[in-house]
Amino acid sequence: MTTSFPILKTERLILRQILPTDVDRVFFLRSDKLVNTYIKRVSQTPATALAHIKLITDNISADQGITWGITTKASNILIGSICLWNYSEDRKKTEVGYDLDPEFQGKGIMSEALAAVLNFGFQNKKFETIEAYTDYRNLPSKNLLKRHGFIPREGIKDVDNQNNVVYYLNI
Repeated sequence: MTTSFPILKTERLILRQILPTDVDRVFFLRSDKLVNTYIKRVSQTPATALAHIKLITDNISADQGITWGITTKASNILIGSICLWNYSEDRKKTEVGYDLDPEFQGKGIMSEALAAVLNFGFQNKKFETIEAYTDYRNLPSKNLLKRHGFIPREGIKDVDNQNNVVYYLNI
């Protein structure tokens, strides 16, 4: 069980725990058409956003996943999220997922956040492999993953979303 939340700091960002007070921003990120262009999500409401916050908080407590809210150092307002989740039973593999407010896309923010989370995953959690599932049409996400050394995992399909391709990174 995780006793304290690992806050990650980068040059421009603070990756912090997502709290119930962030419900409006979580709702926005999980319901905005641009953010979710390539993500299959059920229809969102403020109540489902609050339930999502509870789920990620429970996952942290149970050491089943960790989700960071992305904020700038200048503002505590959530502009995105990034997570390590879907841990393998032997704790050697995990999956990374992320989303970002369109206003902040194309500025290197997710690259900065991803670098910090990959470092945490490999160094602190001791994962050997980190996977990422992204829609084959989502060129910015595919390029982000490639810039960080991820390579396509041939022959593996996402049973929940046939449009996804799987990338992986080993230490």
